[in-house]
Amino acid sequence: KLLHENPNAMRLQELETLNIPVIPASSKTESELLHLRQAWDNPHPFIIENGAAVYIPKGYFPKLPDNTDEVGDFWVKRFTHPRRYWQTLIEQAGFDANKFQTFADCTAADIAKLTGLEQDAAVRASMRQYGEPVAWHGTLQEQEMFIAALQALGAKTEQGGRFLHVSGDCSKGQAMTWLAYQYKQALDISVTSVAIGDSQNDISMLESADISVIIPSPSHPLLQLKKVHDVYVAPQPGPSGWAEIVSMILRTLHIT
Repeated sequence: KLLHENPNAMRLQELETLNIPVIPASSKTESELLHLRQAWDNPHPFIIENGAAVYIPKGYFPKLPDNTDEVGDFWVKRFTHPRRYWQTLIEQAGFDANKFQTFADCTAADIAKLTGLEQDAAVRASMRQYGEPVAWHGTLQEQEMFIAALQALGAKTEQGGRFLHVSGDCSKGQAMTWLAYQYKQALDISVTSVAIGDSQNDISMLESADISVIIPSPSHPLLQLKKVHDVYVAPQPGPSGWAEIVSMILRTLHIT
């Protein structure tokens, strides 16, 4: 089963005992997710930068999956161009640089101020590989024009919690579906994917999963899906809502 990030420690331990892998699928960087995996003692694959790449620990499956590369301790499946490609398109869009701020233009201190992260965490957040986050300072109308210009150049934009992410035609849903197939093929098992999310950049994952769970957010309206079956809404925001809804799903699937 594939589950989104924001777990609580006790529930994570229970899922590991039940042999249910928790797969972080995030807008975060490889560096950020490596740090979180260590804190969670999570040995499983993970999805970075809104589905730009899937990282699978070497030896996790019996053999190297097709169309993946060996990078350090991981097998990596890439779904888009590297970061510099998208930075070039942002430059080509020709918008007033005073209207926005990219991570590439920021120091670690700037990123810490924009995100509220500590300095070390801001450094990890800055280590993008496949896309460019943009903090928009102009009007909503100007932002819509900016997005249209980037799309005309072949970029895809996705709104996260705080930032507009500029990258290619990749998504958490695409990455999750690919990884679920690797589990089926490599281990000859059936897979029930459970996606849990609270932001616009989670929608593709929620639409693609067998079971979809929306976590309410205090900062924006409840996500709306086209999918209508096997869709649940957590009773509250944040890790507590995550833990409660996971417990409910385990009971629904007769696992606990």
